[in-house]
Amino acid sequence: MARYTGPKTKIARKFGEPIFGPDKVLSKKNYPPGQHGNARKRKSSEYGIQLREKQKAKYTYGVLERQFSNLFKKASRSNGITGVVLLQLLEARLDNLVFRMGIAPTRAAARQLVSHRHITVDGKVVGIPSYTVKPGQIIGVREKSKSLEVISDALAGFNHSKYPWIEWDSASMSGKLLHQPERTDIPENIREQAIVELYSK
Repeated sequence: MARYTGPKTKIARKFGEPIFGPDKVLSKKNYPPGQHGNARKRKSSEYGIQLREKQKAKYTYGVLERQFSNLFKKASRSNGITGVVLLQLLEARLDNLVFRMGIAPTRAAARQLVSHRHITVDGKVVGIPSYTVKPGQIIGVREKSKSLEVISDALAGFNHSKYPWIEWDSASMSGKLLHQPERTDIPENIREQAIVELYSK
């Protein structure tokens, strides 16, 4: 399956949450899209809830099915709580960290910046959005890309103190992944245990 490129508001309304960022339409129409979207909701089955959480995580982080499945396998082989490790692996993706550092306004924009080779890791250009960043590595903006309007607009007024696992240096336009985030620090409203239960069937 190719990456979803349709209306993001439609997906946000499906989950009833602004998973792609602030959404004006969602604030007015906080119910699923479609002819019967505002009708009385049916109670979801346990499987339906689990599948919904997995889809929400995939859309939130912009990850395809195979990538997500591989990340889950990696998380299940790691020490620690599988669901939390899965979220930590998603958070360690280069495109996600570019977004978290405020270099891009959305994860989709961050993915594009990485793909177009505007981003460096430890001084070397990396063009792979799914690249896994390790604690201690430094993510920066390529020198000739620092004047890009999309980057300067995104960084303007961005609060870099809201993610305690990231250190930002405004002078060099670079940030460091200090450590893996604790589950309580990850702001995404994802029930990771439901995803673990789905895969364990």
